[in-house]
Amino acid sequence: MKVTELTADKLRRVCDPATLSFETTEDLDDLDEIIAQPRAVQALEFGVGVEHHGYNLYALGPQGIGKRFSVERFLNARAKTRPVPDDWCYVNNFEDPHQPRCLRLPPGRGRALEKAMKQLAEDLRPALESAFESDEYKTRRQVIDDEFGAKPEKSFASLRKHAEEKGFILLRTPVGVVFAPKQDGEVLPPEEFQKLPDDKREQIETEIKDLQAEFQELIQKLPDWERERQKRLRELNRGVTKNAVSRLIAELRTQFADLPEVLSYLEEVERDVVEHARALLRAFAAEQQPQQGGEATEVPLPESLTGGSPATRRYHVNVIIDNGDAEGAPVVFADHPTYANLIGRVEHISQLGTLLTDFRLIRPGALHRANGGYLVIEARQLLMQPYAYEGLKRTLKAREICIESLGQALSLIATISLEPETIPLDVKVVLLGDRLLYYMMSAYDPEFSELFKVAVDFDDETAWSPDSVLAYSRMIATMARRSKLRPFDRTAVARLVEEMSRIIGDRDKLSTQLSGLVDLLREADHFASLSDKQVVAAADVQRAVDARVFRSDRIRARIQDEMLRETILIDTEGTRVGQVNGLSVSQLGDFRFGRPARITARIRLGKGNVIDIEREVELGGPLHSKGVMILSALLGARYGADKPLALSASLVFEQSYGGVDGDSASSAEFYALLSAIGGIPVRQSLAVTGSVNQHGEVQAIGGANEKIEGFFDLCNARGLTGRQGVLIPSANVKHLMLRQDVVDAVAEGRFHIHPIEHVDQGIELLTGLPAGPVDSLGGFSEGTVNAIVDARIAEMAETLASFGKRDDEGDRP
Repeated sequence: MKVTELTADKLRRVCDPATLSFETTEDLDDLDEIIAQPRAVQALEFGVGVEHHGYNLYALGPQGIGKRFSVERFLNARAKTRPVPDDWCYVNNFEDPHQPRCLRLPPGRGRALEKAMKQLAEDLRPALESAFESDEYKTRRQVIDDEFGAKPEKSFASLRKHAEEKGFILLRTPVGVVFAPKQDGEVLPPEEFQKLPDDKREQIETEIKDLQAEFQELIQKLPDWERERQKRLRELNRGVTKNAVSRLIAELRTQFADLPEVLSYLEEVERDVVEHARALLRAFAAEQQPQQGGEATEVPLPESLTGGSPATRRYHVNVIIDNGDAEGAPVVFADHPTYANLIGRVEHISQLGTLLTDFRLIRPGALHRANGGYLVIEARQLLMQPYAYEGLKRTLKAREICIESLGQALSLIATISLEPETIPLDVKVVLLGDRLLYYMMSAYDPEFSELFKVAVDFDDETAWSPDSVLAYSRMIATMARRSKLRPFDRTAVARLVEEMSRIIGDRDKLSTQLSGLVDLLREADHFASLSDKQVVAAADVQRAVDARVFRSDRIRARIQDEMLRETILIDTEGTRVGQVNGLSVSQLGDFRFGRPARITARIRLGKGNVIDIEREVELGGPLHSKGVMILSALLGARYGADKPLALSASLVFEQSYGGVDGDSASSAEFYALLSAIGGIPVRQSLAVTGSVNQHGEVQAIGGANEKIEGFFDLCNARGLTGRQGVLIPSANVKHLMLRQDVVDAVAEGRFHIHPIEHVDQGIELLTGLPAGPVDSLGGFSEGTVNAIVDARIAEMAETLASFGKRDDEGDRP
C-alpha cells in the first residue's frame, strides 16, 4: 500500500499578491456590510423586523469574532430608518408625592417643558409678592377685616344697651362678663340687693339669667364669624393668586396646547399654587432671613436640584430621557449591566443625617435610554450582576419599566421610598455571548426561550474565494482607516489572508476572528513605523507574526531545550521496538504549539486486555480512553478472530506529568503495540498522529499544523538528515497551512510529510516491511508485519494453553 509523499505545494496555500486588483488599501472603499456572515445577517434582519413580543435576539459565537462590531453596525443602520422616540419626564404628584407621575412628550419637548416650568417657578415669587402687596389686595382684605372685626363690638354694644334698658350694667371682670342691677346709675350694692323683697330678687335673677343666655349665644357666634372671615380671606387669596398665576400659566398653555397631558399637569400646578399661596409666601419670607452658620447640608446638592427657590422646586420637571437631538432610534450598549443601571434608580441625598429624596432624584437606566430602539448587553456580564438578569426578564415580560430598588423588589426593606409611575417599554434586546452560554441558558431557564426567540449564530470561518479575499481586503482597509494606521500594500494584505487561513487551520477557509485581525494590523503598523515606512508590507506582517510567537513561546522553547539536552527523551534517529513518536498539542492562553511525545508499549502473557496506564492513574481523559478501547477492538478483530489473544499489553505516554486527552494518538499507540508484539523495530525519525477506527482507517485530527511544526522544530534543531518526517491522516491534507520554513525543507527533501489513509500504510512506513494482505487461505503473507504479529499471538496462545495443561496435570492425583 504505497503512500505518495506530499509535495511542497500541498503544504501551504499562497495568496498571490498579483491577483489583488489594488496597490494599497487606500484604493479600496470601506466595507459597509457584515463580512462572511449570511446566516447571522438573515437572523438579525428577521429578529429586528419582527415586532411581536419575545422576539429578542441572542448573538452567539466565539469571543473576538466581531459580534459586537457587526451588531452595532447593523443596528445603527437600521436605527436611522426608525422614528425618534418620545421624551420622558417625571413630575411631582401633588395629590401623592410618594408616587411621581411620568409625562410622555414628543422629541425635544421635554427639555422645553423643563425650561418653561423652571422659569415659571422663578416667576412665582415676584408675581405672588406683587399681588399680595398691592393696594387693591390690602383694601379688600381691610374691608373683610373691618366687616368681621365690627360684628363682635356691635353685638356687645347691643347687648349692653339691652341690659341697660332692663336696668342692668355689663361688667368685665377677671373671671368673665357679669350683669349687675343698678340703682341711680350705679351698681346696686349686695347688702341693698338683700334688702329687696323676695319676689323682686327673683325677678332680677331671672332677668340676669336671660342676659347671660344672650351673652353665651353671642360668644358662640364668634367662631362662626372667624370661620366666615377666614373663608372670605381664602376666597380673596385664591382669587388674587389665580389672577397672578393664570397670566403666567396662560403662556405655557399656549406653548403646549397640543399636549393634553401637559395641559392637565399645568392645571394641577395652578391648583396647587392657588391652594398653597400663603405657605409659599411664608417660605419666601423665611428664605430671606439669614441662617445662622449657613445651610447645613452634608452632601452638596446637584446643580439641577438647587436652582430657584426651594419652595417652588416641586414645580420643576425631571427630564430623564431627552431625544431632542437624536436622529433615528437609539442604540444603547449596557457596558455595566447592574440591576440599577438597567432598570433605573431613585437616588437619595444626606441632610443632617437623614436620607431625603423626591421626584427630581429619579435616574434613568439603560432600558429607558434604549426605549423605542435597541439595547445590546454582554450576556456574561449580565449574569455576573446580582438579579440583573431577573430584573431584565421581569421588565421584558411586563413590557413596562418599574423603577424600584433591589430591597423593594426582593421585599427586604420596608422603608418609605418613591414609587415612580411605570413607563411603557418598546425595545429590542440583543444579548452577546458564546455558544456554550446560549445552550446552557436555553436548557436551564425556561423563560429564556420565551423572551429570546432569535439566535444570531456567527460563523468563525468562511470559504477562501476571490470574493472573500476582496471582502477581507476591504475589511483590512476599513480597520486600518478607523484605527488610523498606515495603508497596507497588496503583499501585506496577501500575507494577512494567509495568516487568517492558518489561524482557522484550514487551507480552504478563512477565519472571521476580527479581533485577532485588528491586533495583527496594529502590530504590523508598529513594525512599519520602526522602519519609517509609509506603507505596511508583507515583511512587516511577518515580523508581527514572529514577534507574537516569540512573546508567547517561552514554555515551548524550554520543552524543546530539555529534549535537546535529553532530559525529555525523544529519539529522532534509529529504530526501537515498541516505541513510537506521537504528536500532541498544548495551549497556553492564545498560543498553541505542538510537542512530540514518546509512546511505548509492553506485552506479556495475559487474557487479551490492553492497559491504558494514563487512565489507570486518572491522567487520561475519556476521549483518550475511548481511542485505546477502539485500537483494542481493532487488534482483537484482526488477530483474534480464530484464536484467543493470550497477551496483556500496557500503553503509556512516557514522561507525561499532566492530563492526556483526545484520540489523535490512537494510531501511534496501535503501531507501538504491533511493534511490541512482533518485536519489529520502528523508525524513530518519523512521528505519527491520527486516530484509528475499528476498521483500521486513520481519521482526521485537530492541530495538524502545530503537531508537524513541533516535530520539525526538534529535528531541525538536531539537524535535518532527510530521513525525518511525519505521518498524518490524509483527511488533514486540506488543513495544512504550514510555516514557510517547513515548506522549504520539504521542497528541498530534508523533511517529509506522509498522508495516511489506513494503518497498514503507516506500518509499512514505520517498519520498512509490507503490512501484508490476507492470502487465499485467510492468513497473512509470510514475511509481512501482519504475519509476524499473527504468528507471535498464536505462539503466545499456545504457550498459555501449555501452561493450562501443566496446571491440569499437576492437579491430577
